[in-house]
Amino acid sequence: MTTQRLWQAVTTRDAAADGLFVYGVRSTRVYCRPSCPSRRPKRERVEFFPSPAMAEAGGFRACRRCRPNFAHATNPAFDRVRRACDAIARRPDVRWTSRELARAGSASVAQIQRGFRDALGVTARDYVAACRRRRFLDQLKEGGSVTDALYAAGYGSPSRVYGSFELPGMTPATYGRGGQGAVIRWATVATPLGRVLVAATERGLCFVEVGAGEPTLVETLRAEFPKADIASAPARGLDRYVDAVRALAEARPVPASIPVDIRGTAFQWRVWRALTRIPIGETRAYARLAASLGQPAASRAVGRACATNPISLVVPCHRVVGTNGSVTGYRWGTDVKRALLAREARGGG
Repeated sequence: MTTQRLWQAVTTRDAAADGLFVYGVRSTRVYCRPSCPSRRPKRERVEFFPSPAMAEAGGFRACRRCRPNFAHATNPAFDRVRRACDAIARRPDVRWTSRELARAGSASVAQIQRGFRDALGVTARDYVAACRRRRFLDQLKEGGSVTDALYAAGYGSPSRVYGSFELPGMTPATYGRGGQGAVIRWATVATPLGRVLVAATERGLCFVEVGAGEPTLVETLRAEFPKADIASAPARGLDRYVDAVRALAEARPVPASIPVDIRGTAFQWRVWRALTRIPIGETRAYARLAASLGQPAASRAVGRACATNPISLVVPCHRVVGTNGSVTGYRWGTDVKRALLAREARGGG
């Protein structure tokens, strides 16, 4: 899901979205499930998390009305993972071995490792790393120094914390300020898919969106980056990005490699990298892509990573289809996805 769709699920109190994510309200430090009957917060105060434990790692507490932390309590496998996640979220600074994680989840090592892959689509090690990053960034947001924050999160040295981040173009200190001060320029271009907006920081491409018109596209960009300094008019000097996106929309090879400035979890990055290796004119099933990552049970997690890809076309999530070859969900609709795949299959034009 995109952040816009996550927010829509919250505003409509969509019970079908329960278990897919939770949302936290920064002003109250409470997190809820999408269907929570509580009064809806303002959009700018909301932060989304893939699991209750991740919300708690960010300093939020469970809502007493919707009890989002009990969503999977009746499933033994999910319950083991939940217990382990809760322990990690409370103490991300601990050196978590496989044996200690199993003990925290009241499970065997094999059960807890398999449980993380099946329930969250990531390994236990990836989850520990994510909680450490969250603790580190929260310490910075509260005004702590980088040195104090890295030791509070369990990092042994500055080189370890910087090496653990996959945030191209954004240092941990910059992130600690909420990304404020980042300057984003944008331009739009007509393509066979419709009007496409490309946006970039000084480091690289950060956002691609297809839409009906420029005003709507720019509004979406501002909603995606509410704290950034976004240009009020189309910018010059973005030709390399515009040319690349136009080529991709027309099913032509990208003229040259382009730098990107995007953020994602370790699992999202693995999926996005795998997507870029799918040749033009070919497709992969979600299940096959998950298996290629060594996580055959993570098809749904692969689908979520595709849905949260911020630079579609450049990272070609449209090339992932159902097991039977069916054209499934796409952020701009299956008609656009079919048209793009058909164009690629016949070699452009």
